[in-house]
Amino acid sequence: MEGSADERLDFGKMGHGCKHYRRRCKVRAPCCNEIFPCRHCHNEVTNMLSNPRERHELVRHDVKQVICSVCDTEQEVARLCSNCGVNMGEYFCEVCKFYDDDTEKGQFHCDDCGICRVGGRDNYFHCQKCGSCYSVGLRDNHLCVENSMRHHCPICYEYLFDSLKDTTVLKCGHTIHWDCFEEMRRHNQYCCPICSKSVIDMSKAWQRIDEELFHPFPIILHIPRHPKGV
Repeated sequence: MEGSADERLDFGKMGHGCKHYRRRCKVRAPCCNEIFPCRHCHNEVTNMLSNPRERHELVRHDVKQVICSVCDTEQEVARLCSNCGVNMGEYFCEVCKFYDDDTEKGQFHCDDCGICRVGGRDNYFHCQKCGSCYSVGLRDNHLCVENSMRHHCPICYEYLFDSLKDTTVLKCGHTIHWDCFEEMRRHNQYCCPICSKSVIDMSKAWQRIDEELFHPFPIILHIPRHPKGV
């Protein structure tokens, strides 16, 4: 590849990758020895296998080999291609074996989580008891639940800790996907699916019900029926 060193580094930037990441390499999955654009692409394929015993997920830290998308050279994990010198990922984490050209996501590696996250390091802190990174707005402002993020979403059952979807922390300290939380609210579900505590301030609603229950004259309560599920 001709050109200056900087031109070689940037060659093909944002021009390769998959629906999950823009990157200039693919990974060889050590679990099945197959090549995929990223671990999520691998997991989507293997979790659809007809034989449940063959279904598995790729552990990011186990990746040893990558294939340059520019020159197709297979090599050990590194930032730069050993053959053509291209930068295979503008953001690169040697621990997570993670590459991404779209640095506007604000990627950073959290040593306590053991994985890379997005959103900008300055915008998050690691809660040791909850065992995950939370927005700085929740520092000293949330109820800690031990390893609260190392569980599955109580609505969609996707594992929360390394989910690509936005997650929110409820008043009770339990965690849930933001989209799932919004879906709950659209269906008039206002309690935590895990502990049944209110997830929003219901004081005015309880006060209104109390006033109707203890009203001196007979009245008809108009309480919305809850759907069977979300």
